[in-house]
Amino acid sequence: MLTIRCKMCNTELTSTSKIQCCGCPNMMKIIDDTISALDLNQVVLINSESNVKEQGHLKSDDLQYQENRRKRKARKLDFEIR
Repeated sequence: MLTIRCKMCNTELTSTSKIQCCGCPNMMKIIDDTISALDLNQVVLINSESNVKEQGHLKSDDLQYQENRRKRKARKLDFEIR
């Protein structure tokens, strides 16, 4: 169970199976263990039962491939005009 606080309107929400939302322009929402807001810098995680870990979506091989792909040069093709 998560409890979060919005810094803009100072509203505290506790997670349940129903969606909850604060009424300020930041539109902080919580449902189960999912948090969303327009500006997540304005959201404070007060307590949680499980640790929140930041996990990357790409593996190290994928990151290396993307880095090599970014370094590629554009090839110019010369065509004969007849």
